[in-house]
Amino acid sequence: MASPLSSRIALVTGASRGIGRAVALELARQGAHVIALARTQGALEDLDDDIRKIGGEATLVPCDLADHEAIDRLGAAIHERWGKLDILVGNAGLLGVLSPLGHIDPKEWDKVMSVNVTANWRLIRSLDPLLQRSDAGRVVFMSSGAGHRAELRAYWGLYGVTKAALDTLARFYAAETQNITKIRVNLFQPGPLRTAMRAKAMPGEDPMTLKTPEEAAPAVVAMCSPEWSETGKVYDFPQGKVLSFREPA
Repeated sequence: MASPLSSRIALVTGASRGIGRAVALELARQGAHVIALARTQGALEDLDDDIRKIGGEATLVPCDLADHEAIDRLGAAIHERWGKLDILVGNAGLLGVLSPLGHIDPKEWDKVMSVNVTANWRLIRSLDPLLQRSDAGRVVFMSSGAGHRAELRAYWGLYGVTKAALDTLARFYAAETQNITKIRVNLFQPGPLRTAMRAKAMPGEDPMTLKTPEEAAPAVVAMCSPEWSETGKVYDFPQGKVLSFREPA
């Protein structure tokens, strides 16, 4: 019996740890060939070892998403080798500093905006032609309550602004591809998970009270399957349901 995602090509950014690593492993477990992108070569090699242990296959791409020209080269390389892309999981992101907006250094602002927003636009720009060649292109970007909760938390402005921008970017891409292509574009809102980013943001929190990335990964991978039909929506993992975006009150 064929694996659910057999013969599908999946790119995961931020694949060396946390949610990205767990999603990459789950995609491989279900039969996809994983293109794993992250900054750290050693961590990618560890991921590759674990993917091989479960009988999966991966292609490792050491890359800093702040190098936007490298994203263009990535699209060209995927086209040359496979001619298509079935799945894009845009997971990589930076927390940045938790600080009053007026105290944030412009270089820090530009760095976080570059990775959390501009790099994902560059991925769309580079990979959209490849996703359109798939019989069921699926795109999932990582959302956050920091960008759209009713009562925003002070000092989270840098991260929250980038996540709100990413939400809007994904929704526009969904609108542009709906009805005229087979691409489906959605967001995944993980809630608090036991990750290094969460520990940095909430140093006093007991991580053992949180769910793990491995628990969330199957829900992300379900959104990557050809059977997934929603687009322009957000899957809220804590609630376990697909939600539509609402206009501000």
